Amino acid sequence: MFSFIKKKPPEAPAGSAESSSAKVPEPGAADAAAEDIAATDAVLSSDPLSTEEPLPEESSAGFFTRLKQSLSKTRSALTDSLSALILGRKTIDQDLLDDIETQLLSADMGLEATDHIVTALTQKMDRRQLANPQALLDSLKLELTALLTPCDVPLTINADKKPYVILVVGVNGAGKTTTIGKLAKRLQKEGHKLVLAAGDTFRAAAVEQLKVWGERNSVPVIAQPTGSDSASVIFDAYQSAVARGADVLIADTAGRLHTKDNLMQELEKIVRVLKKLDPALPHETLLVLDSTTGQNSLNQARSFHKSVTVTGIALTKLDGTAKGGMVFAIAKELKLPIRFIGVGEKVDDLRPFEARQFVDALFSDS
Repeated sequence: MFSFIKKKPPEAPAGSAESSSAKVPEPGAADAAAEDIAATDAVLSSDPLSTEEPLPEESSAGFFTRLKQSLSKTRSALTDSLSALILGRKTIDQDLLDDIETQLLSADMGLEATDHIVTALTQKMDRRQLANPQALLDSLKLELTALLTPCDVPLTINADKKPYVILVVGVNGAGKTTTIGKLAKRLQKEGHKLVLAAGDTFRAAAVEQLKVWGERNSVPVIAQPTGSDSASVIFDAYQSAVARGADVLIADTAGRLHTKDNLMQELEKIVRVLKKLDPALPHETLLVLDSTTGQNSLNQARSFHKSVTVTGIALTKLDGTAKGGMVFAIAKELKLPIRFIGVGEKVDDLRPFEARQFVDALFSDS
């Protein structure tokens, strides 16, 4: 099965001509790193699965209640305002649709998604399918759900591809390392044997932060000193995962601005190194987006998808933003699977995305 072990292994990229200089951490990064590690400890200390007596699974109703609470800011900015606007009118006309369009745009839904929704509602109005304001509101909810449904594709670990490699990418501050820790816990709970690769060799103490997750959950973390070549770390981690018989390898990467071509090229190099090991690698390229950045997250998604072909998205910090409308913008333009949403700080607050549940939570008035 692992026939390449019998051959001379590919030359490790650390000393290659592609990257021979170590990266230098930014000034003041140590203080930020200390805060990151403290935050990681706080998340792990709230983890019910790390106790000797695991707590029972949260019911669907219980999670839906928490999801509604987490989306309260977006609901206030988007659906509460829309409901008040629509139900406050006695007639359905073009002026009302224009007001709906303005409201959708102000909620970071983006031009493409907004135009799609308003066009669909206009067609229904012209065909006299909207008898009253409540019918319009119900139709709007259906259109929003239909927009997100193609992105409702959960992450599935293919047992025939072992180790299943998940490359995690994104800009600084999006929550990549924390998302990796939460995802590792979820996959571990599902029975998968994991290895983590500390590929963020630039940010001060990023390796230590990932090691905290690994130690608390008994997951090996493959790392090299700060400033090492990230591709080399992930190369070593893959070989270690093979040797250990791991089911899944999750690789962290340094945060990088999507507008910096040289940094994006480093990410492309990691993908090239993985493909030398196996052309199918990585099996999943998971882009972590900070929901609080609104429309900027769409620009990030475009750039990362162009460079490394993103196969899934994890949206973090939905509990702290009124810009959740960007979910619809991403769904309309990129049509990429939204694998997970982050709805809180706890270790189990990274949840699989479900389109209907998401829209129901946005429109819930209780």
